[in-house]
Amino acid sequence: MRGEIGDCWVLEVEQRSSLLFFLNLMATRHLIRAVILQSLYEWDFFNQKKDITEILERNLNEFAPGIDEPEFAWRTLQGIASHLKEIDVVIKENATNWPMDRIAIIDRNILRIGVYELLFTDKNEVPPKVAINEAVELAKNYGGPNASRFVNGVLGSLYESKKAEWESASGVTLNPKKPSHDGEK
Repeated sequence: MRGEIGDCWVLEVEQRSSLLFFLNLMATRHLIRAVILQSLYEWDFFNQKKDITEILERNLNEFAPGIDEPEFAWRTLQGIASHLKEIDVVIKENATNWPMDRIAIIDRNILRIGVYELLFTDKNEVPPKVAINEAVELAKNYGGPNASRFVNGVLGSLYESKKAEWESASGVTLNPKKPSHDGEK
């Protein structure tokens, strides 16, 4: 009977601590994605002629001073920059009837972040559904009235085309079917 109530309380505190850590991490990464988006927007607006690392450094200092995970920002920006041509090809393939120059700058860069996270990051660090949801949230906050549907459609198309490949590579079902509750066992 050794401290059953106390043990439950400790477990609750540990669970709350883990949840708070997770929520803080998610909020930090959401902020970082917004700063990356702002940096990519400026870089793209000036025809990619400015130094993107200087832009990100300035924006992190101004809008996210002292963030917990600055390496996430640098790793993500470096990944997008180094895979930019591949990312843009994927966007063109999945944004049917939308040439890159017709996609709004903000939407194009939200898609770049989303495609990068879907294709080039560790699925355990950024699961595909999280990558899509984060991009859709960026579109809701910064894009036009239809941006979130557009971003969701493009990234959803990419997700569906890659889902089987990702599942076979990881051995994990990414979108498992919910169990039936019609009395069958």
